Amino acid sequence: MQLSSIVESLLIASQAPLSCEEMARLVRSRVIEAEEIHQRDIEDGKAPVALEPWLVALGTTTPEAVLEAIFQLNRAYEENGRAFTLLERPKGWKIYTRLPFADFVKQLFPGRKPERMSGPAMETLAIIAYRQPVTKAAIEAVRGVSCDGMIQKLLDRDLIRIGGRAELPGRPLLYETTDLFFDHFGIRSIDDLPNASELRHKPLPSASPAETSYDTEQQLALSAVGPPAAGAEHASSSTNDLQS
Repeated sequence: MQLSSIVESLLIASQAPLSCEEMARLVRSRVIEAEEIHQRDIEDGKAPVALEPWLVALGTTTPEAVLEAIFQLNRAYEENGRAFTLLERPKGWKIYTRLPFADFVKQLFPGRKPERMSGPAMETLAIIAYRQPVTKAAIEAVRGVSCDGMIQKLLDRDLIRIGGRAELPGRPLLYETTDLFFDHFGIRSIDDLPNASELRHKPLPSASPAETSYDTEQQLALSAVGPPAAGAEHASSSTNDLQS
């Protein structure tokens, strides 16, 4: 049995992405389990079945070996014209349908239409993505307009989240991107964005702490947290799924 086939089976069975480290650990755990069963059979006086050489060899599986197996799978998928491929995301590897088949897959979900983001929303998201964690005042200093509505829309779509508070007067909220952002745009990290090394360090226009409204910040914080316990007063906002 080849390591590439084992890796493929793990990724098919798992609903969540798997890292190379995690898959290597799972493979080694299976070998340890087989060795323990073999040893128990010996201790119980049973005639144990000898472990297959290929299984014993998997006991030294490394993340690097798993990564090479993934590359082998993707080469085989491409050569055989398969409809899927393995892609890495922040939390690990996952099987995805290839883009040429997207229009066919959409037929499975006739009631779900792609949601388009406006230009201002994309501008706000880009600033947060490149400069995260970033305050609302800093975002508005770049755009030159109030961003309350755009930030709320991005929070509702789960493309950004509140990542804490800045060590500035008034402790303004800090915004950062979510895992959904990386999945939707098909990147593993912020460094994969175009011109990331330059734009992440380019000086931003200065933002006065006084520009940040405490009431607005509190409202955005509450909307991002979600519904509180029963009986608490709150304003709920629905979360829209973003379809690519």
